Amino acid sequence: MSTQAKEAQQDLEKAKARSKPLAAISVLVIGLGFLVFALVLSISYGAAQIDFKTVWQAVFSFDPGLTEHQIIQEIRLPRALGAALVGSILAVSGAIMQGMTRNALAEPSIMGVMDGAALAIAIMFAFAAHVSGFHLMVASFIGAGAGAAFVFAIGSLARGGLTPAKLALAGVTVGAFLSAISSGIAIHFDVAQDISFWFAGGLSGMNWTNIKLIVPVAMIGLLLALALSKSVTVLSLGEDVARGLGQRIFLVKSLGVVAVLLLTGAGVAVAGSIGFVGLVIPHITRGLVGVDYRYIIPCTAVLGALLLVLADLAARLVNAPYETPVGAMTALIGVPFFLYLARREGRGLS
Repeated sequence: MSTQAKEAQQDLEKAKARSKPLAAISVLVIGLGFLVFALVLSISYGAAQIDFKTVWQAVFSFDPGLTEHQIIQEIRLPRALGAALVGSILAVSGAIMQGMTRNALAEPSIMGVMDGAALAIAIMFAFAAHVSGFHLMVASFIGAGAGAAFVFAIGSLARGGLTPAKLALAGVTVGAFLSAISSGIAIHFDVAQDISFWFAGGLSGMNWTNIKLIVPVAMIGLLLALALSKSVTVLSLGEDVARGLGQRIFLVKSLGVVAVLLLTGAGVAVAGSIGFVGLVIPHITRGLVGVDYRYIIPCTAVLGALLLVLADLAARLVNAPYETPVGAMTALIGVPFFLYLARREGRGLS
């Protein structure tokens, strides 16, 4: 074994030593318990409060003749499950991005992925009078990929190379540019009302059709992320370490990008631009379970689901009976966290 390979193996062993499998199991078990509790709260509370007994009956003994049962089955249940699903895929997407790029600031809403997807959706509404959910999702995938490519291209032009802080700055700048184009298209083609939902980010339009649409794509993306978890762990230690261990870096990154685009594209297609879930949750998860992505990915999925379910519940209750965009609720947590990380990255502490 060469010296480089030995050093790479030592780095990997150190990383494994910093992992916390028991903590990961605890996070999964406790997190799932809290997630179930949060789902019950989300289904029970809203414009009209419904007691737990009625919720139980509506889920397991549905009576179509009862209005409360219809509200739960057709509105609140798909919305709560949709929030959990979207939270999971956005959080996992952020974790994969941070691991592959070794960038603490990487996240779909910061790296141009969400803004690119939103722009593609705006274009679809402007030029297609009646667009299906499937076509919106395809457009979202394409826009997400174009937005991310644009950010990396702009960031690579910076003097001194592509650093995490410069990549984040490029992401924020490109995101603002793409968002401005989306707004211009919305105003010019008079579709602002149609796409305002995707700009603000929300779950009010979630229904069983949307869930059926994104579940297959989300499952493929999540399974791909889990399959790549070991390779992402190695890649997160640095490309020199990955090469020393014989990893096929280009293949891993390519598959990782596919996973990110599938997950983010599906999320934006049904819930709009909900930011910062993929920034905050992976950092919290790494602090709890260590640096092994075999533990980070599943724990991130659970915690991301929990965060968005609670954020959606808060969005409905904070200004009842009016509804606050859930993207605003996640931004209350994410913006200060982003500023803290940006300051830390600027000092070169990570």
